[in-house]
Amino acid sequence: MLSPHDFHNLCTKHGIDFFTGVPDSLLKDFCAYITDHVPENQHVIAANEGGAVALATGHYLATRRFGLVYMQNSGQGNAVNPLTSLADPDVYSIPMILLIGWRGEPGIKDEPQHVKQGKITLKILDTLDIPYRLLPENIEEATQCMEELKTEMSANKRPVALVVKKGIFDSYKLKKTVQDISTLSRENAIQIIAEALGPNDIVVSTTGMISRELYEYREAVDGNHSRDFLTVGSMGHASQIAMGIALAKPDRQVFCLDGDGAAIMHMGTLAIIGSRKMENFKHIIINNAAHDSVGGQPTVGGETAFAKIADACGYKATWVVKTKEELKQILPRLCSSQGPSLLEVQVGKGARKDLGRPKTTPQENKSAFMDYLS
Repeated sequence: MLSPHDFHNLCTKHGIDFFTGVPDSLLKDFCAYITDHVPENQHVIAANEGGAVALATGHYLATRRFGLVYMQNSGQGNAVNPLTSLADPDVYSIPMILLIGWRGEPGIKDEPQHVKQGKITLKILDTLDIPYRLLPENIEEATQCMEELKTEMSANKRPVALVVKKGIFDSYKLKKTVQDISTLSRENAIQIIAEALGPNDIVVSTTGMISRELYEYREAVDGNHSRDFLTVGSMGHASQIAMGIALAKPDRQVFCLDGDGAAIMHMGTLAIIGSRKMENFKHIIINNAAHDSVGGQPTVGGETAFAKIADACGYKATWVVKTKEELKQILPRLCSSQGPSLLEVQVGKGARKDLGRPKTTPQENKSAFMDYLS
């Protein structure tokens, strides 16, 4: 396995001194290492992968030095626009190295939302005309790959990529952790929220732990998952799915269970939601200030006033809670409020080690959910 320390040293020896991106489970050990060891002005956890490409572009324009952009392969879609219309040799010709975690690699069992992306990861790079190598697990071969890619970057002033298969990086535990912003657990908050909803209320939950914990709650209570749309992929878009449903079903209350990282990734959706006076739309952001599903890397959720932003975007009512008692007190007001409304629930990081995953397929979830809506 490749030591995160050795790979970071390899990057710096080849002139790569700026790191940015969105954390990924296959890259979590390397991401944790640079979070602990790279100065804050040389490492930015971006809102989304396209923003990370732009950050690396700005760094190169200012310094003439290469940046490294890390991402899960699902983030390639967010990065395509600036890669083709900004960094490409036909436009500004910006060199940078993309470090891409290969979720859903063909032949490796993974979650449904990663299967298609895994199949097309290398094809996307080919289509974008981005030279790439698979990152080896020993430092000697990794050094050779880096030298080849640096030669390509330097000669042709273009982005290049290292694709990271599962199990390449050795373990490294993040030391620079962010203090919990609440003692309330996310799973407990989800249980309290679910218990407060009516039998005809609709739920759209974001990707990651939130959907998994909602599924576990329903499984424990009655096994009925039909009222929930579990957005297992498409990070940052759950609120727009919920908005589409709310517009089509104005007589039903629609609750979006969002995460801080997801809300930050596409924060412009708050303005779109606020611009439409959907009385039935209830937005709940469960904020633990961390990318909990991919290693616990910090978000800026602890410094972001989601309720104030939503208020400025036109939401009719907003609240912030951080205790079980406050949550139980506010939920009836949220349910009876004239939307769009937003509730930020501050929670602690972490999840049960034995937390399961949905046993139903996305197609089964979709069919049951659509039958419930009709």
